[in-house]
Amino acid sequence: NKHKPFFELEGFRVIVEKRGREQPCVSEATIKVKVGNETELTAGEGDGPVDALNAALRAALTRFYPEIAQIVLTDYRVRILDPKQATRAMTRVLIESSDGKKQWGTVGVSENIIEASWQALLDSVEHKLYEAASENK
Repeated sequence: NKHKPFFELEGFRVIVEKRGREQPCVSEATIKVKVGNETELTAGEGDGPVDALNAALRAALTRFYPEIAQIVLTDYRVRILDPKQATRAMTRVLIESSDGKKQWGTVGVSENIIEASWQALLDSVEHKLYEAASENK
């Protein structure tokens, strides 16, 4: 209960567009966050929806927290928790991240794979920011 978030999510949107059979999907995310009294609205593109969301989050926060640029996603895994539910199943996303010195893992769980991915991305960034703040004390 002592943890205070470094930023507040006001919202995000992820769009995946497919143009024709031969063209790859295009993923774009927009995110709106509040850091202190400032609001930041940014967009990001990526190879997939999670990559786009990650790009948008970094773009929104790097001005406030430059140490975020050090974070690299090293592994991304998805597990279906109840296969009998098929596409409605609860999904667990496991993300492993590194800053070049340390590695850590985070987890998100939701019936929506993007929401589960967001939870894991958020925890990964928060972990790095918490570690950086602890080192600066």
